[in-house]
Amino acid sequence: MKKVKAIAILVLGLTLLFALPATAGPVLDRILKKGELVVGTSGDQPPLTAKNRKGEIIGLEADLAESFAGAMGVRLKFQVRSFSELLPALLAGKVDLILSGMTITPKRNLKVAFVGPYFISGKGILTKLETVASAQDPGDINRPDFTLAALRDSTSQLFAEQMIPDAKLVTTKTLDEALDLLFKGEVDALIADHPFCAVAALRYRGKRLVAGEARFTFEPIGIALPSNDPLLVNWIENFLSRLSASGALKQLEDRWFKNGSWLKELP
Repeated sequence: MKKVKAIAILVLGLTLLFALPATAGPVLDRILKKGELVVGTSGDQPPLTAKNRKGEIIGLEADLAESFAGAMGVRLKFQVRSFSELLPALLAGKVDLILSGMTITPKRNLKVAFVGPYFISGKGILTKLETVASAQDPGDINRPDFTLAALRDSTSQLFAEQMIPDAKLVTTKTLDEALDLLFKGEVDALIADHPFCAVAALRYRGKRLVAGEARFTFEPIGIALPSNDPLLVNWIENFLSRLSASGALKQLEDRWFKNGSWLKELP
């Protein structure tokens, strides 16, 4: 509770520093007029985002979203979509920004702006097979008799296609679907961001899942924003910098990555 209070005090201080101007860019103006910040997320990538037993979105990214909305003086609304639908929704103006474990890539950055990274991740492997979990190189599982699952239109899918081309790849709409395939033994392993793999192994200990220790890639995770509103991008960038410099971001990371007490909130 003391840590949560400390975070709240830091965020309140930042809110007072970031009063918004009377006029803004097109997206920021829409947010202020509606009095609502719409954040797109898949809601299934703990500890970044997850749904608790009440159906609420929790996680590091949920806390970031709440901080942004609070500093803007607007209410927060999460719009949960499959990961592959998030960028199209942002481009269509259906969400104001994306917080969903999205890696900053040159290809994505051609279409949308990014702020960050606020977290550095890497590809990991989740499996029931100890021999697979010990793999230190993608080549160790690059064989035709091996079946992988990955989130559709994600960097995990791209990684598997480029680095493990000989293995059979099954793409899924959600990570929960990929987990289900692993539970049923229909795939040998799941490729995803390492934190997700580590949390899943802890969360489903009865399923005898093993998260590999190796991180196969460098994944800078950022906030995706519309490219037509430089003021919104600048505001988010400065606010995130303040969170980092004040220590609030580090406290959020510790809360969600080092303290597993939140796991009991999950269904």
